[in-house]
Amino acid sequence: MRILRTVGLPFCLLILCALSPAHGEGVAGARQAVRLAVDDWPPFVSHSLPGEGMSASLVSAIYERLGETVQYDYFPWKRTMQIGLGSPRYAGLMAVWRTAEREKLCHFSVPIGNTHGVLAYLKDDGVSAASLADLKGMRIGTVAGYSNGEQFDAMAARGELTAEEGLNDMTNLKKLLIGRYRAIVIERHVLQHLLMGSSFTRADRERIGVIDKLFAERSVHVCFQRNDEGARQQRRFNEAAREVDTVRLVREYWKRLDQSLAGTPVLMP
Repeated sequence: MRILRTVGLPFCLLILCALSPAHGEGVAGARQAVRLAVDDWPPFVSHSLPGEGMSASLVSAIYERLGETVQYDYFPWKRTMQIGLGSPRYAGLMAVWRTAEREKLCHFSVPIGNTHGVLAYLKDDGVSAASLADLKGMRIGTVAGYSNGEQFDAMAARGELTAEEGLNDMTNLKKLLIGRYRAIVIERHVLQHLLMGSSFTRADRERIGVIDKLFAERSVHVCFQRNDEGARQQRRFNEAAREVDTVRLVREYWKRLDQSLAGTPVLMP
């Protein structure tokens, strides 16, 4: 489990410079800005982090191979979906979990990060669950518009789970701490990042427990618009990504952020 905070600009530049186009192609003045709609979702996407987050750094580096820059415009998640999918000013949106329903809306890129959802709860509440079925009757906070995996989403749609949608992860976490929810579904890195921010105290962090066996790891992607231009953007992006050691870059991003927090306690289940 990683605990993240903002580190210096040189780290961001290290990733982008390492992947600049060969032979001087695509100088800054000649680059075409690709616009993507995003939701502030640290540590994957956030204007407060180097390179605007791990996934954004990776996407920017891949577009750097194409001699292009990326402009990330921030909106609440539902608005991000609307604008990213519908506005001709945007190539698409990110970072998006891939689902059967969204296959009809997006041309998906190769993965731009891996995520792991957890169930967060208050330790003094003694929540225990070995499967999603064990959550029946429990008031669970989720984020409006997020997919929490096909099984969870289907059970919630059928009314088998009591899932209540909130505005964002920050709001849900605050509601958990005051007892509005018995548990919330949240991505583990996101939970850690929020708890280490100024909005929460050490006492808050110590109250939170997690169950990490209920949800599978899932990749996130760029969702390019489902039209001819979106298909073209997808092909170009995926071809450029094949020339980049994305696994190494992601590993180095996490490592450098972790090193900046040496000695900081890790959130445990």
